[in-house]
Amino acid sequence: MIFGKYLNEYYRKYFFRFLIGIIALITVDLLQIRVPIIIGNITDGIMTGKVEESYLLNKGLYLLLFGISIALGRFIWRNLIFGTSRNIEFHLRNDIFKHLEKLSQRYFNEHKTGDLMAHATNDINAVRMAIGPGLLMMVDAIVLITMVLYNMAYIVNVKLTLIAIIPFPLIIFQGFVISKFMKKRFREKQEAFASMTDMVQESFSGIRVIKAFIQERKEIEAFAKTNKNNFDKNIRLAKLRSAIDPIIRGVVGLSLILTIIYGGRLTMIGEISLGNLVAFINFLSMLVWPMMAIGMVLNVIAQGKASLDRIEKILDAKPEIFDSKSVIEVRDINGSVKINDLSFKYPDSDEYAIRNINLHIKRGQTIGIIGRTGAGKTTLINLLLRLYNIPEGKILIDGKDIMKLPLKMLRRNIGCVPQDNFLFSDTITRNIAFGVNEINMDEIIKNAKLANVHDNIIEFKEGYNTVTGERGIALSGGQKQRISIARALIKKAPILILDDAVSAVDTDTEEKILAALKEERKNKTTIIIAHRISTIKHADHIIFLDEGKIVEEGTHEELVAIDGQYNSIVKKQQLAATFEVYDEKSTKGR
Repeated sequence: MIFGKYLNEYYRKYFFRFLIGIIALITVDLLQIRVPIIIGNITDGIMTGKVEESYLLNKGLYLLLFGISIALGRFIWRNLIFGTSRNIEFHLRNDIFKHLEKLSQRYFNEHKTGDLMAHATNDINAVRMAIGPGLLMMVDAIVLITMVLYNMAYIVNVKLTLIAIIPFPLIIFQGFVISKFMKKRFREKQEAFASMTDMVQESFSGIRVIKAFIQERKEIEAFAKTNKNNFDKNIRLAKLRSAIDPIIRGVVGLSLILTIIYGGRLTMIGEISLGNLVAFINFLSMLVWPMMAIGMVLNVIAQGKASLDRIEKILDAKPEIFDSKSVIEVRDINGSVKINDLSFKYPDSDEYAIRNINLHIKRGQTIGIIGRTGAGKTTLINLLLRLYNIPEGKILIDGKDIMKLPLKMLRRNIGCVPQDNFLFSDTITRNIAFGVNEINMDEIIKNAKLANVHDNIIEFKEGYNTVTGERGIALSGGQKQRISIARALIKKAPILILDDAVSAVDTDTEEKILAALKEERKNKTTIIIAHRISTIKHADHIIFLDEGKIVEEGTHEELVAIDGQYNSIVKKQQLAATFEVYDEKSTKGR
C-alpha cells in the first residue's frame, strides 16, 4: 500500500470500510486454514478405520459451511476493498481535473497534453491497483503466511517446517532486488505512453495539414518510432515481471521436494502420521499464493509509487492566477477601461512583449487595435483577461484595479473571441450556449443571426444539433469564427473582445457582422483586433502597435492624415483590393 499527502485524507475518509474489509479478509483466511486440518483428520480416520459415516457426514457439513462462509467473506472484502479503491480513483481523477482547470495558461504552455492525459488515466489506475489489490495482497500474504507457518509447526512438526522453509529467503531477496528496478522501468513506461498519446492527439488534430502537405508517410514513420519506444519500455517492464512467478514457483517446488523427502522419512519412522503429512503438503500448497503475492505486492506498490509521484507533481503545482487577499466585492461592470504605463514580458523571457502602454477606453466606445504580427496585440488582451499577473494599478476597469477584482466576476463580464476560435466536439447549440447557464434557443438563434451564421447552420442536415467535430473540424474557418462570435455575444458582457475574429470571412459578411455589432453593442465597450483596415476603420479610436508600443493613435481619418505606418497599410490594402477587382473583371472578360 502506498501513502502520500493527497491519499492520506482518503484513507481517513474510508478507514472503516477498509477496516471491515480487512477483518472479512482475515476471517476468510482463518477459515481456509482449518480446511487442511479437517482433511488431515479425515485421512487419518480412514487409514485407521475408526471413522463412521456420521463422522464423515459431520465433517462434510463443516467443509460445506466453511465454503459458504468463505464465499460470503470474499464477497464482503472484495466489495469493500476493491470498491473503496474505485471510489478513491474516482475522486482522485476529479481532483486532478479540478486542479488542472485552476492552473494558469503558462502551465499548459510548458506541459504536453499527452502527458497530462497519461496522468489522468494510466497513472491513476496504477495508484488504484496499489490501494486496492495491493492492500489485499499485502494483508492476505502476511496473514496467510503467519497462520500457515504456525499450523505447520504447531499441528504437524516444527523440524519439518524449518526444513521446508529453507528456500523461502530467496523469494524475499529476489523481491527486494526486482523492486529496485521496477519503479524506474514503470516510470519510463508511463513516460513513453505519454509521448505516444501526445503524438497521436497532435497528429489527429492536425490531420488537415498532414494531408495538405502529403506527409502521411512521414507521420507514420514518426509514430512507428514513438510506438517502438513505448513497446520497448513495456517489454523491459514485462521481462522484469516475468521473472517473479518462475522464481516463486521454483522456490515452492524446492520446498515441496524437501517436504516429501524429510516428511516421508518422519512418516516412515512414525514421528508424524500420514494425515499430518497430507495436511502439511496442503498447507505448503497454500503458501504458493501468498509467496506469489509478495512479489506482486512489490511490483504493484513500486508502480503505484512511481505514478503517485507523477500525480503529486501536478497537484503540487500552484496556480499563478488567483484572487488575492485584497480582492474587493464588485457586483457589476460598466465597461470603462484605463491602462496606465503598462509594460509586460512573459515568464522566462527577457524581452518586453508590450511597453509603456497608456490607453483610456470609455464605456460604449469601440476601440480598434492594429499592428504587425508579434506587435503585442493579443498580449494586451490576455492581460485584460488576467491570464497573466501584472503589477497593481496598471489596468483599471471602472476605476478599480483588475488585480483586486474577483477573477470569476472579471471574466464573466468580458466576452472574448480568441484567434484560434476553439470549438468543442459538441452540437452548435451547446457551443454557442457554452458561456451561459441555461440553453435558450431564441437567444441562440438571435445571436447566430447577429454573427451572420444562422443561414449556414439551418442548411446543415441536423441544423443547430449538428456536431462540430473535434476543434470544429466539420466547419469552415469562417463558420467557426462566426459561431465563436455568437458564443461571445450571448453572454451580453459589458466588454467584448474580438481578436482577429472576422479574418476568415469575406468583406461583405464582415460589414454585415460589424453593422449588427454596432447596433447590438450600443453603450457597451468593444475592442477589435484586426489586420484588415476595413474591420476597424469605423472604430471610435484606433491604436497602432509596433514592437509592443503605441506608435500611432486616433480615428481612421486622423491616422490617414498622419501618413505614417497606419496609412501605409491602408494604401497597401487598397492596392491589393484594386488588383483583386481588376483580376476578377479580366477573368470575366475572357
